[in-house]
Amino acid sequence: MLSLGVGARGANAITQAPHAANPERPTFATHAYAVAAGFAELEQGLSVRGIRSLREATSWDVNFKVGISAHVQAALFGPLYVREARGGGVGDMGVALKLRADVSRGAAVALVSTATFPTGSAARGLGAGRALGGLVAVVSAELPWSLHVDVNAGPQGVGAGPPQWFTSVSAARPWGRLGLTLEAFDFTPGGSGGRRQGLLAAVVVRLTDRVVADAGGVGGTLDGTPDQAFVGVTTNLGRLFR
Repeated sequence: MLSLGVGARGANAITQAPHAANPERPTFATHAYAVAAGFAELEQGLSVRGIRSLREATSWDVNFKVGISAHVQAALFGPLYVREARGGGVGDMGVALKLRADVSRGAAVALVSTATFPTGSAARGLGAGRALGGLVAVVSAELPWSLHVDVNAGPQGVGAGPPQWFTSVSAARPWGRLGLTLEAFDFTPGGSGGRRQGLLAAVVVRLTDRVVADAGGVGGTLDGTPDQAFVGVTTNLGRLFR
């Protein structure tokens, strides 16, 4: 899951200070911006989810992002711990590469390629049991009234038969240090999973320039889509290299 400007992705994402946190969470979508070159950022969050009860599954997800250049970001992401009905343990970890460009002062585009690896036990329902790929096109825009919008679309679960086509539209708006983000998402059925569709809402708080916290939930709008509640924090860790 992936965010707002004063509480995540926001109107100043293009021009903000390099040490300011700019999370991709809490939405399923991502934005078209990147961590500043040489800087690192760590996102982590706890979530509970289920179709009949939120006690059905728990996960601790992380996303460690590094700015390679002004237009390239690399990331290591995935669930460091997942608990399902058949047991718990590490899930499928993955890597992501984001290539981005500014279209104008208020708009940016990106292409995000991902690969996940079978580090989680498929027998216990913690992983896919195979390597999977994904590719998502992203458009981000800063609109009037400090409204930020992200549109994502692309195939997921590549390598497990027919891919799942992912689409998402999210909007975020800050009020001082607080922010609100809303998202509608859809995954078509494919070899790696069934149809999923839902709505996400979250409150985001910029605790300091470097630290952003979020809390919210997901309501499935289609049978088989788990409901979810989550909390998370994103921390800009500072400069790693020059």
